[in-house]
Amino acid sequence: MGKKGGKGGGSSAPAPAAAAGGGAGGGGKGAGSSCSQVKVRHILCEKHSKAMEALQKIQAGERFEQVAAQYSEDAARKGGDLGWKRRGELVPAFAEAAFALGVGEMTRAPVRSEFGYHLILCEDRKA
Repeated sequence: MGKKGGKGGGSSAPAPAAAAGGGAGGGGKGAGSSCSQVKVRHILCEKHSKAMEALQKIQAGERFEQVAAQYSEDAARKGGDLGWKRRGELVPAFAEAAFALGVGEMTRAPVRSEFGYHLILCEDRKA
C-alpha cells in the first residue's frame, strides 16, 4: 500500500485483494472517464458493522481522515492515505470502486475484500 505522506507509520499489509460488493459513488467530476491513476484514502475494518459505524460518522459530518484514524485497521495513522494508485496496483473490485469515483466522492457502501471492508475516498485523478 502507499507509504508516503502523513504522520507516523502505517500497516505493512498488502493492497486490498479479492474485493467484492460495495458500491461506488458516481457521477462526479471524472467519474467513469478513463484515467491512469487515482489518489485515494480508505478506511479498512474487519467487520461490516464497524465499517458502517465509520460511514455513519462521515455522513454526520466528521472528516474522513479523523474517522480513518479512529476506525481503520490499516494506515490509520496516515488518515487512510494510500497515495496515487494505478488500476493494476489494486485488486479488481477495489480498483473498480476507486476508479468509478469522481474527485471528492466516497463509496456509498463498504467494499468487501479478503482484508475486510473498505470505505474509499477519491481525492484526485490523473489522465
